[in-house]
Amino acid sequence: MKEMATMRMPTTADLMSMWNASGLKEKLIFTFGMLVLFRFGIHLPVYGINNTAFANLAAQNNLLGFLDLFTGGALGKVSIFALGIGPYITSSIIIQLMAVIVPSLEKLQKEEGEAGRRKLSQITRLFTVVLAVFQAIIFMSYLVHLPNSIMPGVNHVMFYISAIVSMTAGSVLVMWMSELITEKGIGNGGSLIIFVGIISGIPLYISRTGLMVQQDSSLMFGLIMLLLIFFVTMIFIVIMQEAVRKVIIVNPKRQVGNKVYGGVNTYIPFKLNPGGVMPIIFAIAILLFPSTVLSLVGQAHLTGTAETVFVFLNKIFNPSGITYYAIYFLMIVALTFFYASIMPNMQPKEIADNLKKYGSSIPGVKPGKPTAEALDKILTKTTFIGAIALGLIALVPAFASYATHITTFQGIGATSLIIMVGVALDLINQVRTHLLARNYESFLKE
Repeated sequence: MKEMATMRMPTTADLMSMWNASGLKEKLIFTFGMLVLFRFGIHLPVYGINNTAFANLAAQNNLLGFLDLFTGGALGKVSIFALGIGPYITSSIIIQLMAVIVPSLEKLQKEEGEAGRRKLSQITRLFTVVLAVFQAIIFMSYLVHLPNSIMPGVNHVMFYISAIVSMTAGSVLVMWMSELITEKGIGNGGSLIIFVGIISGIPLYISRTGLMVQQDSSLMFGLIMLLLIFFVTMIFIVIMQEAVRKVIIVNPKRQVGNKVYGGVNTYIPFKLNPGGVMPIIFAIAILLFPSTVLSLVGQAHLTGTAETVFVFLNKIFNPSGITYYAIYFLMIVALTFFYASIMPNMQPKEIADNLKKYGSSIPGVKPGKPTAEALDKILTKTTFIGAIALGLIALVPAFASYATHITTFQGIGATSLIIMVGVALDLINQVRTHLLARNYESFLKE
């Protein structure tokens, strides 16, 4: 049985309570300040670049436009933050995958506690620098071949070196800001940076769509249908993000003196979508890498077998192709299962051991191994439903854009919707947790 948490709009009293909550005001101000700093950095271009030439190309190229959306416009401006949070997210994915395969990394993650996780974080940061340098080299190699991309009088060699250093430093700075937001602010820093980038692109998409409908009034009905589909998709996203599978737990009674404690049934909540927006972000980060490389290779003059291979791979990883969406769907499903498998609160054996330790049990299931097997079946079914639903939701608005012929919203389709709604819900839930903690503090003081 799935239980959905009820959502309601915050009242004025709720907002005042939020603002006066202990420590929450400082966290909100800090988060806002870091996001403003990020938006300021987006408008600082790399020295010597003629960003107008590349901005026009990014507006015409679907892949570059999609990348530009997730960097908040930094890529189109060729700013010091042009790489955005991408290298850090990609590094996190690779290190988490390696932690499952490499025993030494798995030991750091599972057995060495907080110290091990700090070492793993440091490895992730170092690998982020390597990826940032690699991506900066590829990007600049592509950029220097564009006509009028470099300002007159600028030394090409020095420009190349300084641009790579600036963009790598910018990516590391974005990583640092995201970690600071996660640690000292409110919400997940990386997700919030992507969220702000997507939000900043909405006015541009609205103006493009308005111009498109103005030129062809027959598209008005299609626009209404598309917006309706987006609205329904948002409802399903909220349901998915808040839905949980409750597993009833029977707690034993304990007698202390003349009083009896315990004996009250509780439950373990397993989220239908345990990974939230992370499977979507991970899938995008993985798929954009071959798409970006192929886009750059396409600038070279290939012949023979190389050209045939390039055309084949380009057809598969073309963001507007059916094959791309099929791979995207399968990756979301696989990454949802992967993310669920590494979450500490979704380990059947550990949960079963803890229940046995405290004398609790699932009705009709023996403690120990049978409980672990029962929990594993429940988690597998729940995660499967959530993964399939997440994958389907990610595809519906994209196909709706083609069906309604309103393609200007394609970049801000289901992927962006899921990220925006998911991050917003996560932020609201974290604020509620702080408010709940404040209420408990007030209760204890009284």
